[in-house]
Amino acid sequence: MSIAEKAFLGSLMKAEYLLKDTVIQPEQLESTRHKDLMRRMVEFNRVGKNVDLITLTTLPDLKLFGGMSYLSELLSYADVEKFDAMEKLILDSWKEREKRNILTVAAMNDWEIAKVIAELDKINQMKMDDHTSLQNALADIYEAPWEDQKLSEFATTGIKKLDKVTGGFRDGEVTILAARPSMGKTDVMLHFAKMSGWAGFLPLVFSLEMPEKLITSRLMASTGGFNRAKMRDPKRMLNPNQKNRWSDVIGDLGDTHIQIFDGAGQTIAEMRAKTRKLMNQYPHKKPILFIDYLTLISSGQFYGGNSHLQVTEISKSLKTMAKDFDCPVICLAQLNRSVESRAEKRPMMSDIRESGSVEQDADIILFLYREAYYNKESQDHSIEIIISKNRNGPVGSLNVNYNQETGRIEEQNESLPL
Repeated sequence: MSIAEKAFLGSLMKAEYLLKDTVIQPEQLESTRHKDLMRRMVEFNRVGKNVDLITLTTLPDLKLFGGMSYLSELLSYADVEKFDAMEKLILDSWKEREKRNILTVAAMNDWEIAKVIAELDKINQMKMDDHTSLQNALADIYEAPWEDQKLSEFATTGIKKLDKVTGGFRDGEVTILAARPSMGKTDVMLHFAKMSGWAGFLPLVFSLEMPEKLITSRLMASTGGFNRAKMRDPKRMLNPNQKNRWSDVIGDLGDTHIQIFDGAGQTIAEMRAKTRKLMNQYPHKKPILFIDYLTLISSGQFYGGNSHLQVTEISKSLKTMAKDFDCPVICLAQLNRSVESRAEKRPMMSDIRESGSVEQDADIILFLYREAYYNKESQDHSIEIIISKNRNGPVGSLNVNYNQETGRIEEQNESLPL
């Protein structure tokens, strides 16, 4: 039997908090005995029982699992420090078995090539190693020894007026940032991520749609004030002054310590595992999670195409994750097309896809609206941030300047209409 599986189960017995955060499902283990044992552990955990050696010896069918001696053997293989490596080994061997199964079924049932490729792609999308530190993505820059910083009780949004109304991003709270496509959602999110990073937090960006290279490019453009079109070929298109500032921008962005995970179809369990890992790597920094975006998160269960149930599960899981890690979670969401058919195009709560549970679970809901998107003649280069729900304060709206060419967000000096 796989030593990785033994070490994995032993580690769950030794540190049962890992059971909540592991991406491995019982079905992904190879040994039937190990599958059954993990199912029992999950069941024990669900009803509030411990999953340690003593409790597991109370199993009525203990002999089926090899008795006390086998459980003790599993515990002796435990190695919490290498837990992530064990998960990866188990996941990789499960993928190989699944691929073989798919190819066998495809041969027996004479599947079309496109179907075979689609099924294999689903397997390949499950990743633990899609993590890129922004510092590595930008360049190998030397990380200055950090000083312990006293963190404020909230993460700044980087927009003073928004901080004043919402109190910033608070621990244990979920913020939904919703808009129609091309309104600037990702640029606003990256602005939030940069600002919280510079304030001493650890921003974790889970980008389920946009690849790391594009995120890095957008961060460079908005921070350095570079036109995004020029980022495709910096050598040819940037002027000498911009090239001289390039390394300074890289240095500034390196200080944010932004971490990027760009795997498609990530589940909440995967995000939890990656967050836990980064919290161990940066013990002096409080994480702040950014997810782009809600309906691209893979559900832990199969709902037979019922998107309402799926969004309800994910929405509740986001709130649980914020509370368990005691950190802010900011999740982007798409709006329904129904906005486009109305005369008044400013978004409303009902425009969020499957909005019921999201509206209930979120602590803050922000909508973005750009007049210039609908009126091409408009000279208004701003984004209106509509605070539609605010558990700890008033609702209202405010404007920030938005440079579409660079993606940069800046304050506007005006009073806040509330």
